Order: sequence, then structure tokens, then C-alpha cells
Amino acid sequence: MTKHVLAAALLAVVSIPTNEALAANVGQDAIDACIDQIRAVGGPDGQSGTVLSSEFSEANSLVMFRDSGETVWRCLVSNDGVVADLSVAQAADDGDGAMAGAPSSAGSGSERVSFPAGASGTELTGSLLPQESRRYLLGANAGQTLYVRVAANGPDMTYVIFNPDGSVLLDETSASNEYRGELWQSGDHMVEVYNMANGAQSYDVIFGIE
Repeated sequence: MTKHVLAAALLAVVSIPTNEALAANVGQDAIDACIDQIRAVGGPDGQSGTVLSSEFSEANSLVMFRDSGETVWRCLVSNDGVVADLSVAQAADDGDGAMAGAPSSAGSGSERVSFPAGASGTELTGSLLPQESRRYLLGANAGQTLYVRVAANGPDMTYVIFNPDGSVLLDETSASNEYRGELWQSGDHMVEVYNMANGAQSYDVIFGIE
């Protein structure tokens, strides 16, 4: 083999893209789109955090993000910055070493809602300091009916319901308003409860899925 042929062969090998190279090609526009979507739906904790990893794909790249409340988000995004799917990959710890899903909660963060065996609903108790919020995650399928009732022990408590893709299912409404409606997406729906008052408040929240 001549020197010229050997040089051409080496050049051909070097020009082949590797998986590592592709993984580094997740554009900043795609990452920024995921961060913007998390900020839109993630409440106070979603306003800051850390990108854990990114994985390039010609279809939709994967971005993993941990917010300041320790919730890990999974974002599928096109390379031109269009978010295709945003979901919670790991809910935050409740602060006492237990994962979300305990009967009661205090402070901001996320909590996975689970129903007792054979039941179609459950009631939880929580408390929030002024201007705090708490997110409740409920897995449900399109076509099912979601029921939400927040019984606040004071004024100025509101809630919002988000679809699995991060879009708004129910705009911010007073805790005095119950919600019952048919779902049109499958996946984790998020109910975020806000305390807009100047003092701490406790509340009960009832969830039902049929």
C-alpha cells in the first residue's frame, strides 16, 4: 500500500461520525426550549436547575434536567427547539427520606398521587407557606375523567392543571372551584396548588380518576 492510499484510508476512518460525536450535537436551541417549558410548568422549583444529560437523535433529542426542588424532568425535543414531550422522570423526595406519595405534605416540591387498592380516588392533606406551591402527579389515560377539589383553610389559594405535554388543561382557578373533566392525553397530569396569601395555609385536596 502506498503512502497516498494509506493516508486516504486513515482520512476515511476519521471522518466517520461516532456516537460520542452525535451525543454532543444536541443544540443549545433544543436545550433552551426544554428549560423554557420546565420554567412554564414547573412552578418555583422549575425556574432553576441543572441539565443532567443530553442524547442526540435525528428525530427528537433527549434532555434530562433536575430542577431546584430535586425533581428530574425528561424532555424530548426536536433539534430546531420544538418540545415534543415533557414528563417527570423522578419525583422529588419529600424531605424525610421518603419518595412522594405520603399522606400529607408541607412546602414546595412534587408528590406522586397513588390510590388505595380498589379505590378510584384519595384525599391528601398539605400546608404551604406564603407564595409557595406544591405539585401533585397523577397518571391517567385519555378518555378518563379527572376530579379535583381543593378545600383550603383560608383565602387566596388557587390551583392549575397541566397535561402530560406541559400544556394547560385548566387555567389557574380559585380553590373554591371544583374540576371535573375528560382527559385527552395519556401520561402524568400535574395539579399545582398555590398559596397566594400572606400567611401559611393548610388544605385538603381530593383526587379522583374514573
